[in-house]
Amino acid sequence: MYEAAPDRPPPGINPAVPSTARVYDAILGGRNNFKADREAFEVFERRIPQVREAAWLNRKALIRGVEYMVRDAGIDQILDIGCGLPTEQNTHQVAQEINPDTRVVYVDNDPMVLSHGRALLADNRNTTVVTADLRDPAGILANPEVRAHLDFDRPIALLIVGMIMQISEDEEPDEIIAALMEPLASGSHLFLTAWPDTGDPAQRGLSQACLETLGNGWIRPIDRLQRHFQGLPMVAPGLEFVSRWYPGEPGRKVPDFADFEPYERTQMAGIAVKP
Repeated sequence: MYEAAPDRPPPGINPAVPSTARVYDAILGGRNNFKADREAFEVFERRIPQVREAAWLNRKALIRGVEYMVRDAGIDQILDIGCGLPTEQNTHQVAQEINPDTRVVYVDNDPMVLSHGRALLADNRNTTVVTADLRDPAGILANPEVRAHLDFDRPIALLIVGMIMQISEDEEPDEIIAALMEPLASGSHLFLTAWPDTGDPAQRGLSQACLETLGNGWIRPIDRLQRHFQGLPMVAPGLEFVSRWYPGEPGRKVPDFADFEPYERTQMAGIAVKP
C-alpha cells in the first residue's frame, strides 16, 4: 500500500540504526523500514513468536479507543504522540469516519513519519503531522503547528499509544504526562496503552527484545501503570488487558485472563478524563 523505504533515506535518518516507528512498521508487515529494522523484528519474533499478533492487538485497541472518544465522548480534537508510520487504520481515518470535522495532530520523532505522513495527508486539511519528541512536552505544546491546528480552550484527546514504555523511570514518565495534560481543557481525555509486569514470560520477552534492539521498553507493575493516569477518573472498565478492553461497555462479555494466548497478556489500555 505504501512505498518501500528508499535506498537513500532522507536527511536525518540513519538506516543502520533501528527506530521505533520503523521496527513497529516491520512487525506489522509494512514496507517503510530498512534492514536494521527488519533484523530487530527478527529479535522480537525470537523472544515472543506472536509479536505480530501483539502489535495488531495494540492497533485494534487504538481503533476502539478513538471510536469511543469521538463517537461516545464527542471529542473532535486529537493529539497523537508517537503515532508511527502510516498503516491501516490510522487515527484520523477512524476519527473522521465518525466525524469528518475531527482535527488530528500526529507527533513523532522519526523524520520518515513526517515525510510519509505529509504525503498521505496532502489533501486532508483537518490533519497534520509534526516532528517532535514525547520527552519534550514543552516543545510539543509550543509547536506552532500544534497550536494552530488545535483549540486548547476546548477538550482534546491526548493519545500516547504504545509509547510510554519507552520512557525510563529516570526520565519521569508521569511528569511528562502531567506536563502534557496540564494545559488541556476540562473534558480532555488521556488514552494510554502500556506493558504490564505480572511475571508472565511473554511480558518479559517483549521487554527484553525492545531493550536489546532499541535500548528502551520497560514493563511495569499494574499499580505503577495506574499512576500514569494522574489520579484522573477512568472510563469503564478502567485499566484493562486490551483483549477485554472495550471503553464504555463495562457489561460486555470478555475473555477470562486464564484463556489468553501469551501475546494477549503483554498490553493494557485505559482512558481517563480531566474533570
